Amino acid sequence: MINKNLVKQAISEDLRPLGDITSQLLKNNKRIKAKIISNENCIIGGLNFAKEAFKYSDKKIIFKTKTKDGNKVKKGKVIAIVKGKARAILKSERVALNFLSLISGVATTTRKFVDKIKGKKCKICCTRKTAPNLRIIQKYGVKMGGGLNHRFNLSDEILIKDNHIAVDGNIRKLVKRAIKNRKGKKITVEVDNLNQLKKILDLKFNRLLFDNMSIKNLRKGIKLIKNKYETEASGGVSLNNVRKIAATGVKRISVGQITHSAPSINFNLKI
Repeated sequence: MINKNLVKQAISEDLRPLGDITSQLLKNNKRIKAKIISNENCIIGGLNFAKEAFKYSDKKIIFKTKTKDGNKVKKGKVIAIVKGKARAILKSERVALNFLSLISGVATTTRKFVDKIKGKKCKICCTRKTAPNLRIIQKYGVKMGGGLNHRFNLSDEILIKDNHIAVDGNIRKLVKRAIKNRKGKKITVEVDNLNQLKKILDLKFNRLLFDNMSIKNLRKGIKLIKNKYETEASGGVSLNNVRKIAATGVKRISVGQITHSAPSINFNLKI
């Protein structure tokens, strides 16, 4: 998965308006060999983006990977070798490493959550809580970490949330309106208490999203629906409680933290 336009924008951001004025000072634009090294234990993500960043500067650059996206690597691991003209490599160095840092960070954080619920019949998924214009790469990082992607944008499915209910004033009528106007789209309904759930239990939609519910009420809610809907939990999810949430029988847990708060991974390019 690669978005060439996104790479082009990132390179352009770094080169405006005069280009790499420091590398232009080099008299010897010789061919060099450089290693990209991980400075942390992590899950790798973004190798194709890094490759595209170097290729954008010079199509003749050789980018050879030493691992694959989704693989776990240890600190000090050489993850790729780059060969080509010095100026071109130096020009794209930071952009390439930034893609690796961001995507690997998301993948690594996601894997921590995935590992925490190992053995449970439950999946970790992301949300739309992503950096503007970077959703595609952050959601890619989630997949590399073993998670699932939630809807990509507002037109992917109907998701009735608390503020929709607050504006409309009647959860039952709103859900019935969604069913009537679904046009083949899936419908997810968010509830934050059992009273809301009981008002819509007889309606036909796809998924129930239990938001910020206690473990006790989450268990009760799942018993009430009797496998009628797909189930998902969200709100206040952490590495400390995610396994307890998974143990309730919910099938998906959405975690905003894996995209909006994932620490970047440190990589460096060594000539």
